[in-house]
Amino acid sequence: MAPTQGPIVPRRRIADTLKSLRDESGRTLEEVADALLISTSKLSRLENAQGSPQARDVRDLIRFYGIDTTQLADRLMRWVKAAGRQGWWTDYSQTTATPGLDAHLAYESEATVARIYTIPFLPVLLQTPDYARAQYSTHEPWWSAEEVDRLVDLRERRKHVLAGREDTDPLRLVAVTHECAVRQFVGSREIMHAQLDHLVERSTAPNIELRVFPFAHPPLFTMTCMYAYFEFDHELDRDIVHIETHAGFRHIEIAQTVEYYRGYHDALVAASLAPDESRTLIRRIQAEQFA
Repeated sequence: MAPTQGPIVPRRRIADTLKSLRDESGRTLEEVADALLISTSKLSRLENAQGSPQARDVRDLIRFYGIDTTQLADRLMRWVKAAGRQGWWTDYSQTTATPGLDAHLAYESEATVARIYTIPFLPVLLQTPDYARAQYSTHEPWWSAEEVDRLVDLRERRKHVLAGREDTDPLRLVAVTHECAVRQFVGSREIMHAQLDHLVERSTAPNIELRVFPFAHPPLFTMTCMYAYFEFDHELDRDIVHIETHAGFRHIEIAQTVEYYRGYHDALVAASLAPDESRTLIRRIQAEQFA
């Protein structure tokens, strides 16, 4: 899979629009490609949001479908420009070798809401640098000390979406984490004590909702793996699910399956402690295990 070097959402908007225009015209991929003297593979990539769309190709398609000087044509060209921007995460491309992480960061940067579930570690966007460093230290000897520094720095950069983004509101984070993640010893007692302080303090932000799924609740179907449900508020954008494993991220885009995962996360939220009760539990665990 080619690396994701820039925003994904405008590429998906271009792809969906071009596919819709071709369907409405009643033409096949081959017919449109032949008319424009381009390969069917290039047109297919455009209609599947793969690669970086070129302004000339999209301009030619606008003319071919007869939508010049329309608002839709203007939107398509704006999306092409947006899709060509370099993602901030490309600065870390030599370090972030986890398959699918680049796409995950792109969606995280553009989503309106991220509904996540984590086990056995705490949510990345709510981790302290010391906690993240201690977590990465368990992966030796796969990463050097320099690589760990860059990975920790990457996690710090990711947190910016919670504070503010250009031309859009901060990301709304709805996080459910299993109680075992709160109790999991990472690094040292001092690191864990500070991490749980940070968790309680950050969870009071207006755009952050943190709930703990307690040991006391019976198991639920999707409580055994970490995943993120990225939600978008634009009518043209489709929600997507990323399932995280030690081998990388699996992307789920099939509408019905994505809808299932929204229900799964809602069930986790309903079964978890309320935010205030979650903070109380975190404080109790901090006092019992990490004082």
